Amino acid sequence: MLPLTVDIEVLARFGRALADPIRCRILLALFESPAHPAHPADLADALEICRTRLSNHLACLRDCGLVVAVPVGRRTRYELADERLGHALGDLRTAVVAVEADRTCPDARTKGCC
Repeated sequence: MLPLTVDIEVLARFGRALADPIRCRILLALFESPAHPAHPADLADALEICRTRLSNHLACLRDCGLVVAVPVGRRTRYELADERLGHALGDLRTAVVAVEADRTCPDARTKGCC
């Protein structure tokens, strides 16, 4: 079993990754089509964001340990670092559906809050 401090760091990394809507979209794109190669150019087109911005977010997700870069010839494919992350994303997505879409954070002044 991992020490509590390690558990907290792992959850904090996951939280940082999910704190940005673009990173959430990237993670969901990787989760929803695990059988399809997720090359940066394809991801940028699918998510309608510029490649530079995508690259920065992929670097963050790599640093958080949530995605890995897999070299394929001269290209790089991205995928979730562990299939359990896909299960966690699926569970979180269904749990969050219970939150009302028009509901705002009680303290919107808090940076990083909803």
